[in-house]
Amino acid sequence: MGAGFRLRQIRERLGLTYRDVERASFELAVARGHAAFTLRISRLAVIENHNVIPSLHKLYTLATIYHLNPLEIADWYAVPFRTCFATCDSVFSTDNYPASLPTSLRVPLRFDPVCDPRRSEHLNRILENWKEFEAIIFSLNTRYLYGYIGLNDCAMQPLLRPGALVLIDADNRRIDNDDWHTEYDRPIYFVNLGERYWCGWCYKAGATLILQPNPRSRCIPEMYRYSGVNVIGRVVGMATRLTPW
Repeated sequence: MGAGFRLRQIRERLGLTYRDVERASFELAVARGHAAFTLRISRLAVIENHNVIPSLHKLYTLATIYHLNPLEIADWYAVPFRTCFATCDSVFSTDNYPASLPTSLRVPLRFDPVCDPRRSEHLNRILENWKEFEAIIFSLNTRYLYGYIGLNDCAMQPLLRPGALVLIDADNRRIDNDDWHTEYDRPIYFVNLGERYWCGWCYKAGATLILQPNPRSRCIPEMYRYSGVNVIGRVVGMATRLTPW
């Protein structure tokens, strides 16, 4: 079943004519302040009857008027926006950058009642059920952000490997010089240097910010004016591979 035919079926089930959709799109375009949201009768006809792919603005209009999830409509046109975040993991980058939030999370729903939490176990063996959870619930809290460690960034090896995803606490931006005892509990920060991003240890000395890599990485420390950098936040979690890419 083609995407255009599905859209026509939904429109007819809602009792809407071409004219109704066009009129509603005019109102939406006015509300959004952008004429691209307007969906004229002629355009709607070719979308339905000739399976023409709507633009992003038209897709938003159709989803709004028909009360549909725009990601579902995109799936009909074989554009899998839902899996975008998972696919990003296989598209490597040599530079650090902030990463988008996933649209959903797969979380454990029920554990085997006989499992012993004191022992290491294979998750698939002790979990009775998984559940897809809407990540939008977490993204409403702007405190936490994601970051990606580029394949060329070896500054924190072996603690933090290239290709890792890190969870950043954006509310914790103060550089802490003293409140730690070992390298394993020393704060790691994600910093915007303007031309690139840095992820690693930092030391604030007056008006100077010293970027300190792990000594075992053999990278060289760097110094910047503190006022010229933007500390995005402190790294509070990570997902990383233990084997080379």
